[in-house]
Amino acid sequence: MTGTEASHDVVAPEPVAVPEGAVHPVVSVVTPTYNEAENIPLLIPRLHEALAEVPHEIIVADDDSPDGTWAVAEEIAEKDPTVRVMRRFHDPGLSAAVLDGMSIARGEVIAVIDADLQHDESILPRMVEAVRSGEADVCVGSRSTVGGGYGDWTASRRFVSWVATLIARLLLRVPVSDPMSGYFAVSRRAYEETAGRINPQGFKILLEFVGRNRDLRVKEVGYEFANRIHGETKLSRSVIRSYLLGVAELRVGRQIDPQFVLYVLVGLVGLAVNSLAFTAAEALGFPLVTTGLNEALDPIASSFLFSVQLSIVVLFVLNNEFTFWEQRYRGWKLLPAFAVYEVMSLVGTGVHVAVFTYLQHSGFLLSLLGEGATRVAHNLMGYVVALVVNWYLNTTYLWRRRQLR
Repeated sequence: MTGTEASHDVVAPEPVAVPEGAVHPVVSVVTPTYNEAENIPLLIPRLHEALAEVPHEIIVADDDSPDGTWAVAEEIAEKDPTVRVMRRFHDPGLSAAVLDGMSIARGEVIAVIDADLQHDESILPRMVEAVRSGEADVCVGSRSTVGGGYGDWTASRRFVSWVATLIARLLLRVPVSDPMSGYFAVSRRAYEETAGRINPQGFKILLEFVGRNRDLRVKEVGYEFANRIHGETKLSRSVIRSYLLGVAELRVGRQIDPQFVLYVLVGLVGLAVNSLAFTAAEALGFPLVTTGLNEALDPIASSFLFSVQLSIVVLFVLNNEFTFWEQRYRGWKLLPAFAVYEVMSLVGTGVHVAVFTYLQHSGFLLSLLGEGATRVAHNLMGYVVALVVNWYLNTTYLWRRRQLR
């Protein structure tokens, strides 16, 4: 089936006229793709076999894959009228692709399955029936429930999945044992009620559905996760980051920049490094040093200077590789970027020193905590103020938002 260019730079399928007497599809299967040219010819026959008794259509929502996945799918669609192809040029990403595919779906049940052949399509009829019968609004293909499994995953990947699931269960209270699943079926009513609230930049579309609409009834069907045969896994630091951004946005809402939440999380790591280094240096008896700047800063603890510099290095690495992933610096650009970061951090450090020194001279909390604990508390307070100042400087001058746009 060929496509015609639609708005928003998407080559979408032409509306399909259902011939008189033909059965309207009961199930629309949406598969978001990127560089899955080798897998699509294998996935489509498997879906046809699994849904042989159910009228269905298959929608391939491709992010203009460099390997020509969209072209392979269109070639199949020319001979198979149940296959529809959407070649997308805007808003790349899994969730956005799924939502675009769902927007043209005609079935009363909309299913989502990855194209990498790791999802077991044989359980799809059970998932569809759970939704069609009214037993559930959403049925999830789960690796964590009875009958499910993660296959030959490494211990590190299992740990990442376990942590991600724990975060979702604790922070979002979602009624799903496998919130990282990208395999599910949803009723058209549930889709229409929820779609308008979903963030198209969210990481996991299932998490968006169950996180935005707490009234949805959810059922899970277990399946064994298979190994990828062709192509490369999409799991990376950017995926983990995107997941945390999605959870943060679901939890705190769009009024608070979820990237700032990540920045704060990284800041907490830096805070821990700063505090441990400062406390250890104090315990080791790092000497006071003469700054020669002014009476207010003379002398100052070398333990303070040591902890500040160490936290600057840690924060630059984590922010570059995690918080500002899309705008991160690579190769030789790292050195000048760190130099700029160091200079900007000196401004934050000046704020940190000013707050620390002022609190030291004021004797704030001294009567409650004692001298040693008070110095640590004053250091923490100065660090928090500096963290906010550095956020403004970093997003304005170093990792500028307009770089991404």
